[in-house]
Amino acid sequence: YFIQSNLSSDMSTAEYTTLPSVDVGDISGDIFVPSAPTDGNTLDEPVTTTLMRDIRAVGSKFYHVLVPRDGSLLLNDWDLWGPLILCTVLAIILQAHSHSGGSNHDGGPEFAQVFVIIWVGAGFVTLNSKLLDGKLSFFQSICVLGYCVLPLTVASLLIKILSFLIQRGVVSFIVQSILVLLAFVWSMFAAVCFLKPTNNPGKKIISTYPVGLFYFVIAWLVLSQP
Repeated sequence: YFIQSNLSSDMSTAEYTTLPSVDVGDISGDIFVPSAPTDGNTLDEPVTTTLMRDIRAVGSKFYHVLVPRDGSLLLNDWDLWGPLILCTVLAIILQAHSHSGGSNHDGGPEFAQVFVIIWVGAGFVTLNSKLLDGKLSFFQSICVLGYCVLPLTVASLLIKILSFLIQRGVVSFIVQSILVLLAFVWSMFAAVCFLKPTNNPGKKIISTYPVGLFYFVIAWLVLSQP
């Protein structure tokens, strides 16, 4: 009974024992939640800002074609500015070659051929990919195929420059053939690197063949320029 009374007394004392107060100062404040960063696609930004952003995006895609690694940028952030620029530049180069060759026409067929081959050809390649259960959309595929024309455009420009330095003959034809062959392989390799993850694993050869044919026709057009 004595022990029970002591325990009850201790528990009662502990129940009413209070801790000493501690001054914690002023704990009031504001909670700052950072806003989500904007992607820059605003209507009130300066035109120069929009233009420079698009130029940087196109330049970055050109770099990915020259150094094929990861195609997510071309696939996720697709645009048609690059293919349009490459089509125009390649058509102008072929037109200049046509004039330098002494032909009487104004170079129109070459200009039209480039646009028809790239845009219609890319459309057929995309259609073939979709029929084979490809995962790319129509414009994504055209973006990749169009950007990968860059090596062939560079080869055509180099051939134009070499035409002023080397006389036409066997040597110039061999140099042109090597340049076009390297550009064709480069374009084909870049396109396959970007499109391979999106193709049906069981139909990769059938999906790749039209891509090779597409760039082979453009390469032949570059090599057979006058």
